[in-house]
Amino acid sequence: MKSFDVPVFYRSPLISAIKKKRKEMDKMKKDFSPTLLDFGPLRIRLARHFGFCYGVENAIEIAFRTVAENPGKRIFLLSEMIHNPQVNADLRSHGIQFLQDTYGKQLIPFADLTAEDVVMIPAFGTTLEIEKMLNGIGIQTEKYNTTCPFVEKVWNRSEAIAKKEYSIVIHGKPKHEETRATFSHAAGSAPAVVVEDMRQAESLAGYIRGDKPASLFYEEFAGQYSNGFDISKDLERIGVVNQTTMLASDTQAISDFLRQEMVKKFGLTEASVAGRFADTRDTLCYATLDNQTAVSGMLDAPADLAIVVGGYNSSNTSHLVELCEEKLPTYFISSADNILSRDEIIHYDFHHKMESVIRNYLPGTTPVSILITSGASCPDALVEGIIRKLAGYFDVEFTADDMMEQFT
Repeated sequence: MKSFDVPVFYRSPLISAIKKKRKEMDKMKKDFSPTLLDFGPLRIRLARHFGFCYGVENAIEIAFRTVAENPGKRIFLLSEMIHNPQVNADLRSHGIQFLQDTYGKQLIPFADLTAEDVVMIPAFGTTLEIEKMLNGIGIQTEKYNTTCPFVEKVWNRSEAIAKKEYSIVIHGKPKHEETRATFSHAAGSAPAVVVEDMRQAESLAGYIRGDKPASLFYEEFAGQYSNGFDISKDLERIGVVNQTTMLASDTQAISDFLRQEMVKKFGLTEASVAGRFADTRDTLCYATLDNQTAVSGMLDAPADLAIVVGGYNSSNTSHLVELCEEKLPTYFISSADNILSRDEIIHYDFHHKMESVIRNYLPGTTPVSILITSGASCPDALVEGIIRKLAGYFDVEFTADDMMEQFT
């Protein structure tokens, strides 16, 4: 796989050594057990896969190269490059201005742009409408388009099934940048509707069966269906794609459920189901799937608690938190700054969108065993910083530097 020129301050010598060693020992990625860092009274297990993915590294490389190649020019990002506060702060410190916030609220009017400006499309992609508008101003977006290739893969899959006259059901968060972009691209080719979760999928099934009044659909799914969506005919042939950072198990469950609803509605056999339900296969990116599988493998190990690191508005990170919460006390933090002391940690409750100080998060007995992972937009340097801070609270037998020698 291609390597990228990512600023060294995002890297971690310790994490890089661990990942390199694990890759050498498991080239086929079949071993999802965590890596043990045994500091004596503190035992940390790192997930087999975590941190920057291909799409994120690609976006960061393009962003910093864009700054270097355009001295004196105004450089804009449509919205956050990725969902990591440190990375976005770094981009701002290099003079990059954000045109919109993560929810699409305008921060700088598009009317202020000129053909001389540079506008980067973030890793989530953007809508066809915004891209057309930028091109109309005279801004060429191709050179500075950092859209993740795996997001584009979803768009291509949507276009392929649209050509076969299937409507497109998108499993995603309606307000997320990626889902908004995917919806725009899908709706440009076929009728499209977004379902956020199984509850909405079950509700959609009510319209497929004809159990619910068609008129209610337009109220219940307001803002989540394409212009001209006809509930009387646009759910007769469907295919499911997804926001690439959703939980794999959730997407599969929704797809299986809707497939079965189509089977029952139209009396289909296995041989005839493709006539009503498109075989889209899973459209999650490899990193999302690897990171989620690695968390499942990590949770098989004995532990007192789990720490998940990443941006609070990061979809893929929040799903890692969900997985950990099912088995252990779990703390969602953005950096080592959240760890206030041996007794206090600032945890982000993404369910209620609020931070709170949790006391006595570490057990009083030793050894303390902690599981750690991070989202696909989280720099490895932040994870190393957390390991070093935690180790500082214990009379450790080895330093992190000593530990690194075991992996080099």
